Amino acid sequence: MVAAAASAGAGRGCVVTANRIVAIVDDDEAVRTATVSLVRSLGHEVRSFASAEDFLRHDDDGVVDCLVTDVHMPGIDGATLHRRLIERGRTYPVVFVTGYPDDAMRDSVMAAGAFCYLGKPYSGDELVECLERALDRR
Repeated sequence: MVAAAASAGAGRGCVVTANRIVAIVDDDEAVRTATVSLVRSLGHEVRSFASAEDFLRHDDDGVVDCLVTDVHMPGIDGATLHRRLIERGRTYPVVFVTGYPDDAMRDSVMAAGAFCYLGKPYSGDELVECLERALDRR
């Protein structure tokens, strides 16, 4: 999955122009840990959450520059999380990842303003490319 992803970004030679804050929301601890490692290897600050509810409890400051979230999670799913963030006026890019890629879900979240939609397993390079494009927009 993304276990090999942690090393993928480090060797790309990407230039980090500013320390950005990337939030990772995924109920799968192994995926979350690998994603955190990858994003940190790019020079970004990471905030990690095991659930959408936990993220929403800590999103009072709105200083996140990009969110990477799983689609299918217990409780609040990624699409609902995205809608709630929009309702709060959060406009940062959202990257969706899912172990259950579905055209209807992809179309729905992309129409709602998602930045990327990646099916698991995805390569570290795919996520890095999404993040670089998303953070360049900010």
